[in-house]
Amino acid sequence: MRVLPTPADVSAATPDPIARWAAQSLLPGRGGTAWAHGDAVAVLAPALYRFDRLVLTGPADDVSALLRAHARPGTRPLVTTAVAEELGRPVVGTFGWMERGGSLDPAPGARWLTEQDRDDVESLLRKANPESWVRPGEPGPSRWAGVHVDDVLVAVAADAWPSPRVGFVAGVATHPDHRGKSLSTTVCSFVVSALLAEHGTCGLMVDKGNQAAITVYRRLGFTYRSVTALRDPGHT
Repeated sequence: MRVLPTPADVSAATPDPIARWAAQSLLPGRGGTAWAHGDAVAVLAPALYRFDRLVLTGPADDVSALLRAHARPGTRPLVTTAVAEELGRPVVGTFGWMERGGSLDPAPGARWLTEQDRDDVESLLRKANPESWVRPGEPGPSRWAGVHVDDVLVAVAADAWPSPRVGFVAGVATHPDHRGKSLSTTVCSFVVSALLAEHGTCGLMVDKGNQAAITVYRRLGFTYRSVTALRDPGHT
């Protein structure tokens, strides 16, 4: 096994956007580590999207070797569902990773928000997406975009946990009274357009049962991949 010291080293070792996204943990002060073994890569990413994650990608045999060597209590290993099935380890759950590259022309109507909009974002999330994994003032989001109707904030999305090579969208919410008007598409296309221009690739995570959201993201050019969180190796 060899250590991969930088995000660029991870990108050289694998084309997989999930690993490249997790490689933000290798930036100064983030506390991450990455390794390669055979055709697989593992990235230990503390406090990434609310968990200490060990993101692994590659063939099951090579992933298994990295998992045995580097899984630790308190981390949440993340692999593709196909690899999880080959490994046969206990799982926490399965969800979707969606990604796209290229460029995207944003729909008109959204803009970047300011610090003065923070309370409005929090209020909208409490109403429209109370279980959001990203909130104003917490680690993760670097900026928020929104759509206003009659000067009222009705849809938001965040640029959160970005990696040098992969941007990430989170915190998408539309007020219940304004759903069905393509406002989620509007705000997401605005954020995705910016992230593609800045990073070249954009990713997000989605509940596998949230077909409405998956449909929006597919319309924006994202492809879906099933991923599985394995049980914490310290769990008894």
